[in-house]
Amino acid sequence: MENRIEYLAILVTFGLSAAIAGLILFLNSFLGPKNKSSAVKSEPFECGVDAIARPDGRFNVKFYLVAMLFILFDVEVVWFFPWAVILRELKWTGLAEMFCFVSVLVLGLAYAWKKGALEWEK
Repeated sequence: MENRIEYLAILVTFGLSAAIAGLILFLNSFLGPKNKSSAVKSEPFECGVDAIARPDGRFNVKFYLVAMLFILFDVEVVWFFPWAVILRELKWTGLAEMFCFVSVLVLGLAYAWKKGALEWEK
């Protein structure tokens, strides 16, 4: 029964968040400015200076690869905090499991490094 109450609290939180987001979007469209866009307003703005080139340039693929690797390892590191909180309850088994987890992360990082994924220019 207690689990249902906890899940209900999470559901209510998500519902309130969605309702507030919807309310903000509705109020913005209802109360916001209704000015039509002009040619001057639709041009790119770079700190008061006219744009030198159109922003249609492409990014190097290495930028996306490094960004994806950062996100991957950053999300995995999030698991360290809950593990550290209950480490005393987990004892040696929890320590061994986290060692395996970190080993997989280190192997993945070593593989990406060996393949040159972290090299910006070759």
